Amino acid sequence: MARLLLALWGGWVMLCPFSASAWGFFAHERINGLAVNLLPPGLQALFRSQQTYLIRHATDPDKRRYAVKEEGPRHYIDLDRYGTYPFDSLPREWKQAVARFTEDTLQQHGIVPWWMEVMTGRLIKAFREKDIPRILQNAAEIGHYLSDAHVPLHTCRNHNGQFSGQRGIHGLWESRIPELLAVGKWNFWIGQAAFIEDMPAYWWLRLLESSLAADSVLRIEKELDARTDPSEKYAYEERKGKLVRQYSTRYTKQYDSLMNGMVERRMRLSVQSVASIWFTCWVLAGQPDLPSSPQQHEDPEQREMIRQLDRQWRLKRVNGSEHL
Repeated sequence: MARLLLALWGGWVMLCPFSASAWGFFAHERINGLAVNLLPPGLQALFRSQQTYLIRHATDPDKRRYAVKEEGPRHYIDLDRYGTYPFDSLPREWKQAVARFTEDTLQQHGIVPWWMEVMTGRLIKAFREKDIPRILQNAAEIGHYLSDAHVPLHTCRNHNGQFSGQRGIHGLWESRIPELLAVGKWNFWIGQAAFIEDMPAYWWLRLLESSLAADSVLRIEKELDARTDPSEKYAYEERKGKLVRQYSTRYTKQYDSLMNGMVERRMRLSVQSVASIWFTCWVLAGQPDLPSSPQQHEDPEQREMIRQLDRQWRLKRVNGSEHL
């Protein structure tokens, strides 16, 4: 995952200044928040009462990348490293994949589908033990990793257009478009969470869909760029109280239109997927009764960890660090 464009702010004007995140902080938070609405009553009571927590902590995994070396590969998988679609040379089982390619190779090219197995196992265990802090922490982070799997550029080596002269396309697709269009323009009436019979097969399917779309994401922007005057591609606009140089509103909307609503579809599917995986883990744990308003949902150790993550993330942002 989560790959990102170069942060260029250092007291100067930034070019395409998007959050260090697969979907961008805005979209990750919105996906988790919307997913709560799809849950059944037995699970929604707790999640609704802690919706703010699930939103606020949707971006913790991205912040952790600045502090934990092992975090980066958990956000993506470069499927094109393993041949062509549907990448049958890559075993879906972790032990078989390690035996064929070695763990070092898998880590180098991303492990998001296998990390999802770890995270869902943790969530099921937390549900069984009715461990509210761990339920919420794992649910919030599953929302992040699973949403990353829905981003086409998280499934290919050319994740930010760095090999095709399109550096910055990552932020255009997953941050600029949602921030500009998601609120009030996209339809998030999706339906209800569904039980997933085979969770690994489910997120592998989402990854394969993303991989199929990656070429279109790159090709369409390349074609639009070729017929757009540079003066119309970028514009100086205010963003979060700062004047920044970013993809113009017109260019962003043109790109979104040419993709025929792909970003909206993938974001909608992310919401549905997150809610369904949360629901499935709860069912597999035996549908335990959960308090609707727990008095404490974050232990002191967890609070301190989050505080340190926030601090390191802000320091990296100030220093203009690039994370690939």
